[in-house]
Amino acid sequence: MVMDMDGLRDAAAPKGAEVVVVGGGVTGLSAAWWLARSGVDVLVIDKGVVGWEASGRNGGGCSHYQSPLFLEEQRLWPQMDALLGYPTEHRPERIILAVTQGQWDQYRRIAGIIRSQGFAVDELDPAQAREAVPLAGDNAVGAIHVRTGGHANPQRTVQAYAWALQDLGGRVLQHMPALGLVLRGGRVVGVATPAGEIGCDHLVVAAGPQAEGLLLPAGIRLPLAAARAEMIVTEPLPPLRVGGTDGNGLYGRQTLRGNLAYGGGPHEWLDTEAAGPRGRPASPLLANLSRRLAELFPKAAHARVLRSWAGIVENTPDGRPVIDRPADPGNVTVCTMSGVGFGLSPASGHAVRDLVVEGRCSFAEIGKLGLDRFRDLPADWRERQGWVTPAAERAA
Repeated sequence: MVMDMDGLRDAAAPKGAEVVVVGGGVTGLSAAWWLARSGVDVLVIDKGVVGWEASGRNGGGCSHYQSPLFLEEQRLWPQMDALLGYPTEHRPERIILAVTQGQWDQYRRIAGIIRSQGFAVDELDPAQAREAVPLAGDNAVGAIHVRTGGHANPQRTVQAYAWALQDLGGRVLQHMPALGLVLRGGRVVGVATPAGEIGCDHLVVAAGPQAEGLLLPAGIRLPLAAARAEMIVTEPLPPLRVGGTDGNGLYGRQTLRGNLAYGGGPHEWLDTEAAGPRGRPASPLLANLSRRLAELFPKAAHARVLRSWAGIVENTPDGRPVIDRPADPGNVTVCTMSGVGFGLSPASGHAVRDLVVEGRCSFAEIGKLGLDRFRDLPADWRERQGWVTPAAERAA
């Protein structure tokens, strides 16, 4: 992925900003963009290149029907190219294709949930599913055609957020890791970096798996487990009518060039520090993804896999995001999206802006995304859930 971010690479470290955002993925960039739209002096710092982890390596889906941010997600995505002033390659609608009866039952339940929120969903029988998805085979049991949501290009979207932020006067400082928080008088007053202290009035932490260790000195417990998110990309194929077609436990899309870009579990658990080259592909997940993609699209089974991607994604114990501004120390807002950050980024950035500027989310009830739900979480929660790294398994 080539970000080619003119003006982002060689900026000098400033002394401070009203709001410092730690983390240059889509979540941090969207939050910073929303803040800059409100006239806030905002600076984003990232340990590497913006969008270099899971934000640039995901399926690009924009349909998170179980989130309290869903309605705002759906309202915003069709407007994002115009609001940002740069292309995201957003395309509306989504088809979820079932190749087993169990999947079909599950997808029909999903259709009911989406309909209950006011959006149209068509249920397609096997013949209709094969007509709608020419790459499908005789194993197709059915499909749901969701008339909202859709998908966008993760790399383009990261670029769009960063450039739009700059256009509003916001700053992005790459290759500048946050080494720790600076606390005085019970408040966070800055971030320690290799270039010295960067001061702030308010701190937003959207640092992926590294957020847990960064927040602990401020008395904020954010339980996270890091995992590798992997995807494969095939050679180009004839365009599908709805490029956002997935199923069979996969998420993904067809690119504008015709490539199939798909990923999905199971997770490969990592140490939090596993980033950069150590977090890149080289695991059995690639063969698993290829097999399931061939099952989903039998008429594309001949397509060669050209490359694979991997990024590091953070996971909360219950799989739901955290968007919260704890009362203590009071000037820190936490946002971690637990694997669904890309699609929800327009809405999550809006929510973070509201928490920073107004102290509450103006458009949705996000109480269930608060940190309080982990108050009684046992210290060995990862082991209890079986979310252990290979190193931990060897030690045991």
